[in-house]
Amino acid sequence: MRTKLIAANWKMYKTPDQTSEFFRNFLPLVSGHTRDEIAVCPPYIDIATAVQAAKESNVGIGAQNMYWEKEGAYTGEISTGMILAAGCKYVIIGHSERRQYFGETDDTVNKKLKVALDAGLIPIVCVGEVLEEREAGLTEDVLRRQCTNAFRGISAERAAKLVVAYEPVWAIGTGKTATPQIASDAHVVVRAEAGKAFGKQFAEDLRILYGGSVKPDNANALMSEEEIDGALVGGASLDPKSFAAIVKY
Repeated sequence: MRTKLIAANWKMYKTPDQTSEFFRNFLPLVSGHTRDEIAVCPPYIDIATAVQAAKESNVGIGAQNMYWEKEGAYTGEISTGMILAAGCKYVIIGHSERRQYFGETDDTVNKKLKVALDAGLIPIVCVGEVLEEREAGLTEDVLRRQCTNAFRGISAERAAKLVVAYEPVWAIGTGKTATPQIASDAHVVVRAEAGKAFGKQFAEDLRILYGGSVKPDNANALMSEEEIDGALVGGASLDPKSFAAIVKY
C-alpha cells in the first residue's frame, strides 16, 4: 500500500512572517493526521521559518528547486547541501514553471535528480504536457520522453526515494483540472516508464502525485483513484484551511 504524499508548492508567495502565521493556523488542523505524508515547499527565504514552525510536527519541509553542483560561482543558485542544512527533506525538480520560464530541460532535470538522490533528499520530479501537446494527441509521447530522460543513468537502488508528480500544464493555475480518469491514465504511462527503467516492483511502489488546480472540492475524487498517490498543490495550499481540507480529503 503506497502512502499518499500531499505536498504544498507555495511558488513565489509568503514572507517569513506570513509563513509563521500559516503554520500557527495549519498545524492544529492536521495534528495527529497519520494517513498521509504532508510536505510544504516554501520559497527559499521562508525555509528556516517553516522548519522551525514545523519542528516536532507531522509536516516535512522542502525546497522548490536546486542546482546540481555542490558549490561554486553560480549566483542565485542553492545546493543540496544548503537545502539539507536548512532542514529540508524534499525538493521539487523540473516543475513546469521552471521549464517554461527558466530554461529547465529534460537533461537538467536528470542532473538535478541524480544529485538530489545522492544527497538523500526526497525528489518530487514533475512531468506533464502543455495544452497544444494534449490536443495533438501527444500526451503519452511527452510523458515517455520526460520520464526516460529524467530516469537515465539511475539505478533502482539509487532511485529508492523518488516521487513523480504528473502536472498537466494546461491545468496549472487555470482553474481547469484533469478529470480523475485523465490523471489516472497519465499515471499509468508514468508507472510503465518507471517499470522499464527500474523494474516492476519499483514501479508498483512508486508514488505518483497529481498536480493541477487541486482544491478541497475535487481532492477526494482525485485521491480515490488507485493510480493517484497524492497531490502537488499550488494556489489552494496558500490558505491553511484550504490545504488542511485537501490533506483530509
